[in-house]
Amino acid sequence: MVDEAAQARAEALKGEANEAFKGNKYAKAIILYGQAIDEDPTNAVYYSNRSFAHLRLENFVPAVEDASKAIEVDPQYVKAYYRRGSALLAQNKFAEGLKDFKKVAKLKPRDPDAQKKLKACEAEVKRQRFEAAIASGEGGSGPVSSSLDIASIVVEDGYVGPRLGGESGTDVTLEFVKAMIETFKNQKSIHKRYAFDILLQVKEVFKVLPTLMDIEIPQGTHFTVCGDVHGQYYDLLNIFEMNGFPSEDNPYLFNGDFVDRGSFSVEVIFTLFAIKVWCPKAIYLHRGNHESRNMNKIYGFEGEVKAKFNETMAELFSEIFCLLPLCSVLNEKVFVVHGGLFSQDGVTLDDLRKLDRVREPPDDGLMCELLWSDPQPQNGRSPSKRGVGVAFGPDVSDRFLKANGLQLVVRSHEVKDEGYEIDHKDKLVTVFSAPNYCDQMGNKGAYIRFESDMVPHFHKFTAVPHPPVRPMAFANGFMSMMM
Repeated sequence: MVDEAAQARAEALKGEANEAFKGNKYAKAIILYGQAIDEDPTNAVYYSNRSFAHLRLENFVPAVEDASKAIEVDPQYVKAYYRRGSALLAQNKFAEGLKDFKKVAKLKPRDPDAQKKLKACEAEVKRQRFEAAIASGEGGSGPVSSSLDIASIVVEDGYVGPRLGGESGTDVTLEFVKAMIETFKNQKSIHKRYAFDILLQVKEVFKVLPTLMDIEIPQGTHFTVCGDVHGQYYDLLNIFEMNGFPSEDNPYLFNGDFVDRGSFSVEVIFTLFAIKVWCPKAIYLHRGNHESRNMNKIYGFEGEVKAKFNETMAELFSEIFCLLPLCSVLNEKVFVVHGGLFSQDGVTLDDLRKLDRVREPPDDGLMCELLWSDPQPQNGRSPSKRGVGVAFGPDVSDRFLKANGLQLVVRSHEVKDEGYEIDHKDKLVTVFSAPNYCDQMGNKGAYIRFESDMVPHFHKFTAVPHPPVRPMAFANGFMSMMM
């Protein structure tokens, strides 16, 4: 039994935690809900609320654990099933998540929202099973790029947007790129013929790049590294406004997660890809964990491409994402990767150069860890809170850097209040370039500017206004509960 004084303290702590949650201070809310649980471990609400806070931070494993504990305490607590089901869906565990939504629908048979989400989840499970059955069959039509005939796509006389010029009709010029950016800024689109043309051209650019790029920053020049953008197009344009448009004299590296969540992902990716085609040394692009088929199905990019163009283009994006490089070394000193380091010591840069990257990301191994891992403050390694990748400590970073003659790891993959964070005794930096992430986190964005001495200079910025389209507007219907 929990005495009345402990219950009162727990309720007070829950009130503080709820206020922190409302203020988007999810990490603080998690601590406060934990303190409430310490006072009264018999209240399912505290576990369920902490699960929700973990969901907002994309800590899916503890989100499932807390929701499960809430269900153990109160098997009739509907919100706990919602939250556990959401965390399972976020990990692509649709069949397991479906069980929770069935339970919600059973507990609330007259709730139209519960019934709607159950039907959406059932449809997604059927679709995945169908796709798995097709993939397991023999044969196949091959890559979509090999069957595309863009010459047969007619540009109607009434089209008034930017056109690709040059003798071949396909040259991507700076003039075209800037006209395209203005078109997107005004919430209009380019013709699908030119969109397909850009994708086919950028595919050829990526195809010949190595998995690990060695990038030189000559004396007297500079180089900018940006983190996740996540479809926040108007914030991307703000970066270019603050730091200058990409060029050979003002090069950028975007460190993965260009798409998903934000509902202007199409505009982001075509801008980055068109710049890459126009001037390959103006911009470098890494693959993030969201440049993958499964994530794009869940978090909005696939739906956005289908809504703004068509299904064929969505397939072509999946093909191109498999060609993106995974990491870079700047001036033989700074290692840049989207996620982080590895579940084992002894990994060398040559090991990374030899990786077969032209595939969908696997669930384990070096490629998975490059895309999914996160740092932790304590030494050693721990299971990832995301359910994939690994959490690695300062000693792991130190050993990797020393073994490969490097001085700093730069990674992204995690939202930070100030847009960046320095960890692991100044040997690891996280940079995140999507301010006010998903229109709710209140965080700043940041980018890093390096000169040839490789000392990082951090620049913070706040979000700018965007048209009234909510994040994940194109995502699967049942995922809206996570926003």
